[in-house]
Amino acid sequence: MTELLRRGRASLAFSFFAQGAAFALLVTRIPAIQDRYGVSDALLPAFLAAVPVLAGAGSVATEQLVKRVPASALLRWSQPVVLLALVGVGAGDTMLQLAVSLAVFGLSVGVLDASMNMLGVSLQRAYGRSIMLSFHAAYSLGGIVGASFAWAGAHWHLALWVSYLPVVVVLVPAVLVGSRWYVDSDADADAERVAEGGRGAAGKGDGVVFKLLLPLCLVMTFAYIGDSTVSNWSAKYLQDVLGSSEQLATVPYNVYMVTTLVGRAIGDFGVRRFGAAAVVRLGALVAAVGFAVVAGAPGAWVGMGGFTLVGLGLCVLVPQTFAAAGRLFPGASDAAIARLNVFNYVGFLVGSPLVGALGDAWSYRGAMVVPMVLVLVTLVYARSFAAQPDRYGGGHERPRTADVGRGSNGL
Repeated sequence: MTELLRRGRASLAFSFFAQGAAFALLVTRIPAIQDRYGVSDALLPAFLAAVPVLAGAGSVATEQLVKRVPASALLRWSQPVVLLALVGVGAGDTMLQLAVSLAVFGLSVGVLDASMNMLGVSLQRAYGRSIMLSFHAAYSLGGIVGASFAWAGAHWHLALWVSYLPVVVVLVPAVLVGSRWYVDSDADADAERVAEGGRGAAGKGDGVVFKLLLPLCLVMTFAYIGDSTVSNWSAKYLQDVLGSSEQLATVPYNVYMVTTLVGRAIGDFGVRRFGAAAVVRLGALVAAVGFAVVAGAPGAWVGMGGFTLVGLGLCVLVPQTFAAAGRLFPGASDAAIARLNVFNYVGFLVGSPLVGALGDAWSYRGAMVVPMVLVLVTLVYARSFAAQPDRYGGGHERPRTADVGRGSNGL
Protein backbone atom coordinates (compact mmCIF):
# COMPACT_ATOMS: atom_id res chain seq x y z
CA MET A 1 0.00 0.00 0.00
CA THR A 2 2.88 2.36 0.76
CA GLU A 3 4.44 1.64 -2.62
CA LEU A 4 1.10 2.39 -4.31
CA LEU A 5 0.95 5.76 -2.56
CA ARG A 6 4.51 6.60 -3.49
CA ARG A 7 3.96 5.80 -7.13
CA GLY A 8 0.71 7.73 -7.12
CA ARG A 9 2.39 10.74 -5.59
CA ALA A 10 5.31 10.69 -8.03
CA SER A 11 3.10 10.30 -11.10
CA LEU A 12 0.78 13.10 -9.98
CA ALA A 13 3.74 15.39 -9.24
CA PHE A 14 4.96 14.82 -12.80
CA SER A 15 1.50 15.74 -14.08
CA PHE A 16 1.70 19.04 -12.17
CA PHE A 17 5.18 19.58 -13.63
CA ALA A 18 3.97 18.98 -17.19
CA GLN A 19 1.06 21.37 -16.75
CA GLY A 20 3.34 24.09 -15.37
CA ALA A 21 5.60 23.72 -18.39
CA ALA A 22 2.70 23.80 -20.88
CA PHE A 23 1.10 26.89 -19.36
CA ALA A 24 4.42 28.75 -19.22
CA LEU A 25 5.12 27.92 -22.88
CA LEU A 26 1.78 29.47 -23.81
CA VAL A 27 1.74 32.65 -21.74
CA THR A 28 5.40 33.60 -22.21
CA ARG A 29 5.09 33.53 -26.01
CA ILE A 30 1.93 35.64 -26.30
CA PRO A 31 3.71 38.40 -28.28
CA ALA A 32 4.98 35.79 -30.76
CA ILE A 33 1.49 34.28 -31.05
CA GLN A 34 0.07 37.73 -31.70
CA ASP A 35 2.64 38.38 -34.43
CA ARG A 36 2.14 34.97 -36.09
CA TYR A 37 -1.62 35.40 -36.48
CA GLY A 38 -1.74 39.18 -36.86
CA VAL A 39 -3.97 39.62 -33.81
CA SER A 40 -4.55 43.31 -33.15
CA ASP A 41 -4.00 44.88 -29.73
CA ALA A 42 -7.74 45.49 -29.51
CA LEU A 43 -8.59 41.85 -30.22
CA LEU A 44 -5.86 40.23 -28.12
CA PRO A 45 -7.63 40.72 -24.75
CA ALA A 46 -10.66 38.83 -26.09
CA PHE A 47 -8.48 35.86 -27.04
CA LEU A 48 -6.71 35.93 -23.70
CA ALA A 49 -9.95 36.22 -21.72
CA ALA A 50 -11.53 33.32 -23.60
CA VAL A 51 -9.01 30.83 -22.19
CA PRO A 52 -9.88 31.27 -18.47
CA VAL A 53 -13.61 31.58 -19.27
CA LEU A 54 -13.57 28.25 -21.09
CA ALA A 55 -11.35 26.76 -18.40
CA GLY A 56 -13.99 27.71 -15.85
CA ALA A 57 -16.59 25.94 -17.98
CA GLY A 58 -14.33 22.88 -18.11
CA SER A 59 -13.99 22.90 -14.33
CA VAL A 60 -17.77 23.08 -13.91
CA ALA A 61 -18.16 20.17 -16.34
CA THR A 62 -15.64 18.17 -14.33
CA GLU A 63 -17.88 18.34 -11.26
CA GLN A 64 -20.53 16.45 -13.23
CA LEU A 65 -18.17 14.14 -15.11
CA VAL A 66 -16.43 12.94 -11.98
CA LYS A 67 -19.70 11.45 -10.76
CA ARG A 68 -19.48 8.93 -13.61
CA VAL A 69 -15.77 8.85 -14.52
CA PRO A 70 -12.85 8.62 -12.07
CA ALA A 71 -10.80 11.78 -11.72
CA SER A 72 -7.73 9.78 -12.77
CA ALA A 73 -9.33 9.01 -16.14
CA LEU A 74 -10.23 12.67 -16.69
CA LEU A 75 -6.66 13.69 -15.92
CA ARG A 76 -5.18 10.89 -18.05
CA TRP A 77 -6.92 12.09 -21.21
CA SER A 78 -7.19 15.84 -20.64
CA GLN A 79 -3.45 16.36 -20.20
CA PRO A 80 -2.42 15.08 -23.66
CA VAL A 81 -5.21 17.20 -25.16
CA VAL A 82 -3.80 20.30 -23.47
CA LEU A 83 -0.33 19.55 -24.81
CA LEU A 84 -1.56 18.84 -28.35
CA ALA A 85 -3.65 22.03 -28.29
CA LEU A 86 -0.44 23.89 -27.46
CA VAL A 87 1.12 22.58 -30.67
CA GLY A 88 -2.04 23.64 -32.49
CA VAL A 89 -1.56 27.19 -31.22
CA GLY A 90 1.96 27.23 -32.59
CA ALA A 91 1.31 25.48 -35.90
CA GLY A 92 -1.82 27.20 -37.23
CA ASP A 93 -1.99 29.82 -39.96
CA THR A 94 -5.43 31.43 -39.63
CA MET A 95 -7.31 33.25 -36.90
CA LEU A 96 -9.89 30.46 -36.88
CA GLN A 97 -7.23 27.85 -36.18
CA LEU A 98 -5.92 29.95 -33.31
CA ALA A 99 -9.42 30.34 -31.87
CA VAL A 100 -10.12 26.60 -32.07
CA SER A 101 -6.76 25.67 -30.52
CA LEU A 102 -7.18 28.14 -27.66
CA ALA A 103 -10.76 26.94 -27.08
CA VAL A 104 -9.59 23.32 -26.84
CA PHE A 105 -6.72 24.39 -24.60
CA GLY A 106 -9.05 26.34 -22.28
CA LEU A 107 -11.73 23.65 -21.91
CA SER A 108 -9.24 20.85 -21.38
CA VAL A 109 -7.10 22.82 -18.96
CA GLY A 110 -10.18 23.38 -16.76
CA VAL A 111 -10.74 19.62 -16.61
CA LEU A 112 -7.02 19.07 -16.04
CA ASP A 113 -6.67 21.58 -13.20
CA ALA A 114 -9.75 20.32 -11.39
CA SER A 115 -8.99 16.60 -11.69
CA MET A 116 -5.33 17.11 -10.82
CA ASN A 117 -6.17 18.87 -7.57
CA MET A 118 -8.89 16.31 -6.77
CA LEU A 119 -6.27 13.57 -6.88
CA GLY A 120 -3.85 15.71 -4.87
CA VAL A 121 -6.35 16.25 -2.08
CA SER A 122 -7.31 12.58 -1.94
CA LEU A 123 -3.63 11.54 -1.80
CA GLN A 124 -2.98 14.01 0.99
CA ARG A 125 -5.90 12.53 2.91
CA ALA A 126 -4.50 9.04 2.37
CA TYR A 127 -1.04 10.13 3.54
CA GLY A 128 -2.51 11.71 6.64
CA ARG A 129 -0.15 14.70 6.41
CA SER A 130 0.37 17.79 4.28
CA ILE A 131 1.81 17.04 0.82
CA MET A 132 -0.31 19.37 -1.31
CA LEU A 133 2.32 22.10 -1.51
CA SER A 134 4.81 19.64 -2.98
CA PHE A 135 2.55 19.10 -6.00
CA HIS A 136 2.31 22.82 -6.63
CA ALA A 137 6.08 23.08 -6.19
CA ALA A 138 6.35 20.64 -9.12
CA TYR A 139 4.04 22.98 -11.07
CA SER A 140 6.35 25.93 -10.30
CA LEU A 141 9.36 23.91 -11.41
CA GLY A 142 7.57 23.06 -14.65
CA GLY A 143 6.81 26.74 -15.13
CA ILE A 144 10.48 27.62 -14.78
CA VAL A 145 11.48 24.92 -17.28
CA GLY A 146 8.74 25.95 -19.73
CA ALA A 147 9.69 29.62 -19.48
CA SER A 148 13.33 28.69 -20.10
CA PHE A 149 12.42 26.79 -23.26
CA ALA A 150 10.29 29.73 -24.36
CA TRP A 151 13.22 32.09 -23.81
CA ALA A 152 15.47 29.81 -25.86
CA GLY A 153 12.91 29.73 -28.68
CA ALA A 154 12.63 33.51 -28.68
CA HIS A 155 16.41 33.97 -28.44
CA TRP A 156 17.06 31.72 -31.44
CA HIS A 157 14.05 33.09 -33.34
CA LEU A 158 12.50 29.65 -33.69
CA ALA A 159 9.00 29.18 -35.10
CA LEU A 160 6.43 28.57 -32.39
CA TRP A 161 5.73 25.01 -33.43
CA VAL A 162 9.47 24.28 -33.45
CA SER A 163 9.67 25.51 -29.85
CA TYR A 164 6.61 23.59 -28.73
CA LEU A 165 6.89 20.28 -30.57
CA PRO A 166 9.98 18.76 -28.85
CA VAL A 167 8.52 19.47 -25.41
CA VAL A 168 5.16 17.96 -26.36
CA VAL A 169 6.76 14.92 -27.99
CA VAL A 170 8.54 14.18 -24.70
CA LEU A 171 5.72 15.03 -22.31
CA VAL A 172 2.74 13.33 -23.98
CA PRO A 173 4.08 9.75 -23.78
CA ALA A 174 5.59 10.46 -20.36
CA VAL A 175 2.29 11.59 -18.83
CA LEU A 176 0.41 8.70 -20.45
CA VAL A 177 2.85 6.20 -18.94
CA GLY A 178 2.78 7.98 -15.58
CA SER A 179 -1.01 7.99 -15.54
CA ARG A 180 -0.96 4.22 -14.93
CA TRP A 181 -0.12 4.94 -11.29
CA TYR A 182 -2.65 7.66 -10.47
CA VAL A 183 -4.53 6.82 -7.28
CA ASP A 184 -8.24 7.61 -6.98
CA SER A 185 -9.99 8.18 -3.69
CA ASP A 186 -13.00 6.09 -2.79
CA ALA A 187 -15.87 8.60 -2.72
CA ASP A 188 -18.26 6.04 -1.23
CA ALA A 189 -15.92 5.43 1.66
CA ASP A 190 -15.61 9.18 2.20
CA ALA A 191 -19.37 9.55 2.41
CA GLU A 192 -19.60 6.57 4.76
CA ARG A 193 -16.97 8.09 7.01
CA VAL A 194 -18.90 11.33 7.30
CA ALA A 195 -22.11 9.43 8.01
CA GLU A 196 -20.42 7.40 10.75
CA GLY A 197 -19.07 10.56 12.30
CA GLY A 198 -22.48 12.17 12.51
CA ARG A 199 -22.63 15.62 11.02
CA GLY A 200 -19.40 16.43 9.21
CA ALA A 201 -17.55 19.72 9.32
CA ALA A 202 -19.66 20.98 6.45
CA GLY A 203 -22.87 20.02 8.14
CA LYS A 204 -23.67 17.32 5.62
CA GLY A 205 -21.83 14.51 3.86
CA ASP A 206 -23.70 14.35 0.59
CA GLY A 207 -23.10 17.75 -0.97
CA VAL A 208 -21.35 21.11 -0.97
CA VAL A 209 -22.81 24.02 0.98
CA PHE A 210 -21.67 27.02 -1.04
CA LYS A 211 -22.02 29.38 1.92
CA LEU A 212 -19.34 27.39 3.72
CA LEU A 213 -17.17 27.15 0.60
CA LEU A 214 -17.42 30.89 -0.14
CA PRO A 215 -14.54 32.02 2.15
CA LEU A 216 -12.19 29.66 0.32
CA CYS A 217 -13.50 30.89 -3.04
CA LEU A 218 -12.69 34.47 -2.02
CA VAL A 219 -9.19 33.50 -0.88
CA MET A 220 -8.61 31.70 -4.19
CA THR A 221 -9.78 34.78 -6.12
CA PHE A 222 -7.61 37.18 -4.11
CA ALA A 223 -4.56 34.92 -4.49
CA TYR A 224 -4.91 34.83 -8.27
CA ILE A 225 -5.50 38.58 -8.46
CA GLY A 226 -2.13 38.93 -6.76
CA ASP A 227 -0.54 36.31 -9.00
CA SER A 228 -1.85 37.88 -12.22
CA THR A 229 -0.64 41.29 -11.03
CA VAL A 230 2.91 39.97 -10.83
CA SER A 231 2.79 37.95 -14.05
CA ASN A 232 1.21 40.71 -16.15
CA TRP A 233 2.49 43.95 -14.64
CA SER A 234 5.83 43.38 -12.89
CA ALA A 235 7.94 44.03 -16.00
CA LYS A 236 6.00 47.18 -16.97
CA TYR A 237 6.06 48.44 -13.37
CA LEU A 238 9.82 48.07 -13.03
CA GLN A 239 10.54 49.68 -16.36
CA ASP A 240 7.95 52.48 -16.50
CA VAL A 241 7.55 53.35 -12.82
CA LEU A 242 10.87 52.41 -11.23
CA GLY A 243 13.05 53.23 -14.24
CA SER A 244 14.79 49.89 -14.74
CA SER A 245 16.36 48.70 -17.98
CA GLU A 246 14.40 46.44 -20.32
CA GLN A 247 16.64 43.51 -19.40
CA LEU A 248 16.22 44.01 -15.66
CA ALA A 249 12.46 44.33 -16.07
CA THR A 250 12.28 40.69 -17.20
CA VAL A 251 13.85 39.44 -13.95
CA PRO A 252 11.03 39.87 -11.36
CA TYR A 253 8.73 37.23 -12.83
CA ASN A 254 11.57 34.71 -13.01
CA VAL A 255 12.50 35.48 -9.42
CA TYR A 256 8.82 35.22 -8.48
CA MET A 257 8.61 31.73 -9.99
CA VAL A 258 11.75 30.62 -8.18
CA THR A 259 10.47 31.90 -4.83
CA THR A 260 7.14 30.13 -5.32
CA LEU A 261 9.10 26.93 -5.94
CA VAL A 262 11.17 27.41 -2.79
CA GLY A 263 8.19 28.38 -0.65
CA ARG A 264 6.12 25.42 -1.82
CA ALA A 265 9.03 23.01 -1.44
CA ILE A 266 9.32 23.80 2.27
CA GLY A 267 5.72 24.83 2.95
CA ASP A 268 4.44 21.33 3.79
CA PHE A 269 6.88 21.15 6.69
CA GLY A 270 5.44 24.38 8.06
CA VAL A 271 1.88 23.04 7.75
CA ARG A 272 2.81 19.85 9.60
CA ARG A 273 4.55 21.81 12.36
CA PHE A 274 2.29 24.83 12.84
CA GLY A 275 -0.95 23.99 11.02
CA ALA A 276 -2.46 25.21 7.76
CA ALA A 277 -4.17 28.26 9.28
CA ALA A 278 -0.90 29.61 10.69
CA VAL A 279 0.93 29.09 7.39
CA VAL A 280 -1.86 30.84 5.46
CA ARG A 281 -1.81 33.80 7.86
CA LEU A 282 1.96 34.12 7.52
CA GLY A 283 1.77 33.80 3.73
CA ALA A 284 -0.87 36.52 3.50
CA LEU A 285 1.16 38.88 5.68
CA VAL A 286 4.37 38.30 3.73
CA ALA A 287 2.60 38.85 0.40
CA ALA A 288 0.95 42.04 1.67
CA VAL A 289 4.30 43.37 2.88
CA GLY A 290 5.73 42.53 -0.53
CA PHE A 291 3.05 44.54 -2.35
CA ALA A 292 3.60 47.42 0.10
CA VAL A 293 7.32 47.39 -0.67
CA VAL A 294 6.57 47.38 -4.41
CA ALA A 295 4.15 50.29 -4.08
CA GLY A 296 6.64 52.41 -2.14
CA ALA A 297 9.87 51.27 -3.78
CA PRO A 298 12.31 54.10 -4.58
CA GLY A 299 14.09 52.05 -7.24
CA ALA A 300 14.12 48.87 -9.28
CA TRP A 301 16.12 46.67 -6.92
CA VAL A 302 13.85 47.43 -3.96
CA GLY A 303 10.85 46.76 -6.19
CA MET A 304 12.35 43.43 -7.18
CA GLY A 305 12.75 42.58 -3.51
CA GLY A 306 9.07 43.36 -3.02
CA PHE A 307 8.03 41.00 -5.80
CA THR A 308 10.23 38.33 -4.22
CA LEU A 309 8.32 38.67 -0.95
CA VAL A 310 5.03 38.47 -2.86
CA GLY A 311 6.09 35.13 -4.34
CA LEU A 312 7.10 33.71 -0.97
CA GLY A 313 3.76 34.73 0.54
CA LEU A 314 1.30 33.90 -2.23
CA CYS A 315 2.78 30.49 -3.03
CA VAL A 316 1.16 28.77 -0.04
CA LEU A 317 -2.37 30.13 -0.46
CA VAL A 318 -3.69 28.21 -3.48
CA PRO A 319 -2.50 24.70 -2.49
CA GLN A 320 -3.81 25.15 1.03
CA THR A 321 -7.14 26.42 -0.27
CA PHE A 322 -7.66 23.20 -2.23
CA ALA A 323 -6.59 21.14 0.78
CA ALA A 324 -8.98 23.05 3.06
CA ALA A 325 -11.89 22.36 0.70
CA GLY A 326 -11.11 18.66 0.91
CA ARG A 327 -11.15 18.80 4.71
CA LEU A 328 -14.30 20.90 4.86
CA PHE A 329 -16.27 18.54 2.61
CA PRO A 330 -14.75 15.09 3.16
CA GLY A 331 -17.73 13.35 1.58
CA ALA A 332 -17.91 15.66 -1.45
CA SER A 333 -14.36 16.86 -1.92
CA ASP A 334 -14.34 16.40 -5.71
CA ALA A 335 -17.37 18.64 -6.15
CA ALA A 336 -15.95 21.23 -3.75
CA ILE A 337 -12.61 21.34 -5.58
CA ALA A 338 -14.27 21.62 -9.00
CA ARG A 339 -16.31 24.62 -7.84
CA LEU A 340 -13.38 26.18 -6.02
CA ASN A 341 -11.18 25.82 -9.10
CA VAL A 342 -13.51 28.13 -11.06
CA PHE A 343 -12.38 31.01 -8.83
CA ASN A 344 -8.81 30.42 -9.97
CA TYR A 345 -9.93 31.75 -13.36
CA VAL A 346 -12.12 34.48 -11.84
CA GLY A 347 -9.07 35.92 -10.10
CA PHE A 348 -7.03 35.68 -13.28
CA LEU A 349 -9.74 37.45 -15.28
CA VAL A 350 -10.24 40.22 -12.73
CA GLY A 351 -6.65 40.86 -11.64
CA SER A 352 -4.89 42.05 -14.77
CA PRO A 353 -7.65 44.39 -16.09
CA LEU A 354 -8.23 45.78 -12.59
CA VAL A 355 -4.61 46.76 -12.05
CA GLY A 356 -4.34 48.12 -15.59
CA ALA A 357 -7.46 50.25 -15.27
CA LEU A 358 -6.40 51.64 -11.88
CA GLY A 359 -2.89 52.29 -13.17
CA ASP A 360 -4.17 54.28 -16.15
CA ALA A 361 -6.84 56.18 -14.20
CA TRP A 362 -4.86 56.74 -11.00
CA SER A 363 -1.27 55.47 -10.69
CA TYR A 364 0.46 52.13 -10.88
CA ARG A 365 1.87 52.62 -7.40
CA GLY A 366 -1.65 53.07 -6.11
CA ALA A 367 -2.83 50.07 -8.10
CA MET A 368 -0.37 47.84 -6.22
CA VAL A 369 -2.18 48.67 -2.99
CA VAL A 370 -5.32 46.89 -4.20
CA PRO A 371 -3.89 43.35 -4.30
CA MET A 372 -2.17 44.15 -0.99
CA VAL A 373 -5.52 44.90 0.66
CA LEU A 374 -7.23 41.89 -0.92
CA VAL A 375 -4.50 39.53 0.25
CA LEU A 376 -4.84 40.95 3.78
CA VAL A 377 -8.56 40.10 3.69
CA THR A 378 -7.40 36.46 3.63
CA LEU A 379 -6.58 36.86 7.33
CA VAL A 380 -10.30 37.17 8.07
CA TYR A 381 -10.92 33.74 6.54
CA ALA A 382 -7.83 31.96 7.90
CA ARG A 383 -9.93 29.95 10.35
CA SER A 384 -11.47 28.14 7.36
CA PHE A 385 -8.07 26.48 6.86
CA ALA A 386 -7.95 24.91 10.32
CA ALA A 387 -8.01 21.11 10.47
CA GLN A 388 -11.57 19.86 10.83
CA PRO A 389 -12.51 17.43 13.61
CA ASP A 390 -13.10 13.88 12.49
CA ARG A 391 -14.81 10.85 13.96
CA TYR A 392 -11.60 9.82 15.68
CA GLY A 393 -11.98 12.89 17.87
CA GLY A 394 -8.92 14.76 16.63
CA GLY A 395 -8.23 17.64 14.37
CA HIS A 396 -5.90 15.86 11.99
CA GLU A 397 -6.41 13.73 8.94
CA ARG A 398 -5.54 10.07 9.14
CA PRO A 399 -4.58 7.68 6.40
CA ARG A 400 -7.33 5.23 5.48
CA THR A 401 -6.89 2.19 3.31
CA ALA A 402 -10.32 2.83 1.77
CA ASP A 403 -8.86 5.97 0.18
CA VAL A 404 -6.22 4.04 -1.70
CA GLY A 405 -7.98 0.78 -2.31
CA ARG A 406 -8.13 1.34 -6.02
CA GLY A 407 -5.43 2.68 -8.25
CA SER A 408 -6.31 4.09 -11.63
CA ASN A 409 -4.67 1.05 -13.22
CA GLY A 410 -6.82 -1.39 -11.29
CA LEU A 411 -4.41 -2.05 -8.43
